[in-house]
Amino acid sequence: MTNSSSGAESPHHDVEFRVRYAETDQMGVVYHTNYLIWCEVGRTDYIRMRGMSYADIERAGIGLAVSELSARFHSAARYDDLIRVRTTLADVRSRGITFDYVITKVESGERLVTARTALVSIDRSGRPTALPPVVRSLFDP
Repeated sequence: MTNSSSGAESPHHDVEFRVRYAETDQMGVVYHTNYLIWCEVGRTDYIRMRGMSYADIERAGIGLAVSELSARFHSAARYDDLIRVRTTLADVRSRGITFDYVITKVESGERLVTARTALVSIDRSGRPTALPPVVRSLFDP
C-alpha cells in the first residue's frame, strides 16, 4: 500500500493498492463487502497519519464502533486494478466521528464507490463515552 497524503494538515488521506485475486468473485469482479474493508483501511491509515494508531486508541481504553454505514456503488473494480481510497473527515462530535470515502481506479479516475461511516466512541464495557482529549485532538484542524 502506498500513501499519497501530504501530512497532518491535509483534509483527506489517500491509500493506494492493487486488487488481490482473493477479493474477486467468480465473475472476476471485486465482491461488494471488500469495499467496506477498504474503507476501514482508509480510516485506520487516516487516524495513523494524524498521529496515533487505532491500536493505541484501543490501548487507551477507547473503541470506535461503526454505528452507521452507507455506500453507493457506481462501478466495479477487477483483479489487479490499482485502487485509491480517499478518506475525508466529515464531522467530529463529543462522542463520535464521521468519515467520507471515495474509492476510484487510479489509472482512469473512474469512481467505484462513495461511502460514509459514523463511529461512536465506546469504553471497555461497550458503553458510549466522550472522546478523550488526546483522541479528539487528532481530528482538530
